[in-house]
Amino acid sequence: MAIIRNPILTGFNPDPSICRVGEDYYIAVSTFEWFPGVGIYHSQDLKNWRLASRPLNRLSQLNMIGNPDSGGIWAPQLSYNDGKFWLIYTDVKVTEGQWKDSHNYLVTCDTIDGEWSDPVFLNSSGFDPSLFHDEDGKKYLVNMLWDHRVGHHNFYGIVLQEYNANEEKLVGKTEIIFKGTDVKLTEAPHLYKWNGYYYLLTAEGGTKYDHQATIARSKNLKGPYEVHPENPLISSFSDPRNPLQKAGHASIVKTHTDEWFLVHLTGRPLPRENQPLLDPRGYCPLGRETAIQRLEWKNDWPYVVGGNSPSLEIEGPNIKEIKFEKDYEEKDDFNTGKLNLHFQTLRIPLDEEILSLKDNPGHLRLYGKESLTSKFTQSFVARRWQHFNFVAETKVAFNPETFQQSAGLTNYYNTQNWTSLQISWHEEKGRILELMTCDNFTFSQPLKGKEISIPDHVDYVYLRVNVKTATYEYSYSFDGENWHLLPVTFPSYKLSDDYIQGGGFFTGAFVGMRCQDTSGQNKYADFDYFIYKEEIE
Repeated sequence: MAIIRNPILTGFNPDPSICRVGEDYYIAVSTFEWFPGVGIYHSQDLKNWRLASRPLNRLSQLNMIGNPDSGGIWAPQLSYNDGKFWLIYTDVKVTEGQWKDSHNYLVTCDTIDGEWSDPVFLNSSGFDPSLFHDEDGKKYLVNMLWDHRVGHHNFYGIVLQEYNANEEKLVGKTEIIFKGTDVKLTEAPHLYKWNGYYYLLTAEGGTKYDHQATIARSKNLKGPYEVHPENPLISSFSDPRNPLQKAGHASIVKTHTDEWFLVHLTGRPLPRENQPLLDPRGYCPLGRETAIQRLEWKNDWPYVVGGNSPSLEIEGPNIKEIKFEKDYEEKDDFNTGKLNLHFQTLRIPLDEEILSLKDNPGHLRLYGKESLTSKFTQSFVARRWQHFNFVAETKVAFNPETFQQSAGLTNYYNTQNWTSLQISWHEEKGRILELMTCDNFTFSQPLKGKEISIPDHVDYVYLRVNVKTATYEYSYSFDGENWHLLPVTFPSYKLSDDYIQGGGFFTGAFVGMRCQDTSGQNKYADFDYFIYKEEIE
């Protein structure tokens, strides 16, 4: 048996839903405002995973234009039944205030990496929908029910309704089957049936450091459900020194070797020497990740092996280890005609009038669009931070004619929190390199007055960021050999769920390439390559 080290899906990969088909295992994770929607990972040993599919890749399936930060795809659920995959997901349109406007949909596909169907609309009553396939052939949808009434707790309970697959709609009346425990914030329901019991697995306590997974069971689908005698099933709340924090929002799988495992959300805070342990509890720029624990059964109840706090290492299943080739190249030369699956854009797909791999072969051409503060059309291609220490680098040709045009390398959390090293234009200096930052919607230009002039003979500028756990720094080169470090050090924690203000705290830090043209002239930038490489300390 191989030892599995957590997390198994590093960097912004939250809300895991695990599904087994024969000897293959799949995990679907949330992507929020990043497009294409949903990430599905594949494994054959529960240890080695590769990104296999981003199923929501057409506007007919997902249009998030104008969606708020941390809106969009919340908590997808993946299942396999009747010879096909079923994917349930939420598109959240409003996140702040008294309402959570959320629409729930179903898509299907015969294969994990095929063309998924156009969506079937289900309901809008709350988020975190999940489909349960009962033994008698009936199907049921469960989701949390949102209560907007003033003076009421917003999380009303878990609601169940039958789904008719032939008619492609929900039928019959809705019923509240579980109100949760006194921890409240009851969400993320998954139904299972084993050994004569229905098991209802939920998340409670919110998705920060109070997070937990709660499990209850009943002989009847509609309840009443009794809560696990030693609930929670998993949580890190009572173990603040555990490197795996925020444990909760879980999903259970039985392997083809008759072993049981739990995948769950977790977050790894930055080290904070000489700082208080509990307040604040920490910052996680890698976002919420996915970890796995072994389960054992006692008296028809599942228990996490080793106790209900997550383990950094576990004993894997009795399956021969099966490794995959890396699912991305450290250096992407943009020679294949399509972007690799790790690249995403914000809210919508970028058509060839904005993003082209053909206009200048061997390059990613981005036509300048709106600012990084826009929730509509950004010309920005990025990938998740997946490691505490890494280097990202690109090589860009860009010839701006006005200060309203810029292009470069950006580290981004959301529209209110980002930094960018970019080529732009200055009335007196001509083409320049400058830094632009946005810190909870406070803007600054750290090099103002000391911008770097780009020599006229230089066509391409090389841009790099070095992320070193708690800090990151930008550097540049005009020849690809002689690098110059910029005299500004940025704290990584400001690109974390735990730092930003307001209601959105669900994603993670991204790094990528962007081109902005607020003059409306669609000035383009050509990126020759992009490197993302983990640095081992």
